Amino acid sequence: MKGIPQGRYTREFRQEAVKLVVEDKISCREAAQRLSLAPSTLANWVKAYKEGKLGEIGKTQKPLTEVEMELARTKKELVEVKMERDILKKAAAYFARESLHGTRRWGRCGSITPYRS
Repeated sequence: MKGIPQGRYTREFRQEAVKLVVEDKISCREAAQRLSLAPSTLANWVKAYKEGKLGEIGKTQKPLTEVEMELARTKKELVEVKMERDILKKAAAYFARESLHGTRRWGRCGSITPYRS
């Protein structure tokens, strides 16, 4: 799952992410997963925080516009919805197949014939 494009994050977002690891004692991997970040990105932020350089990260990057951020959120949501749809399709096919076993179906001449798989 992709996060915000090109690794552009607000200063506040980076601070809150580091706070999860440092103050709330959540593992770097778990916090990164919750925030849809690469674990190495969060680990770099934590390292920079401990060195007192967290504020310097991202100074050279142009901030994302609201439209870009909304587009990233929408793309992420679309990926999740597609995944859910695919799971539901597979589940529906599975249960449909399971419900056909032991039932009868109509033959070509209109007579009831046993179902054969």
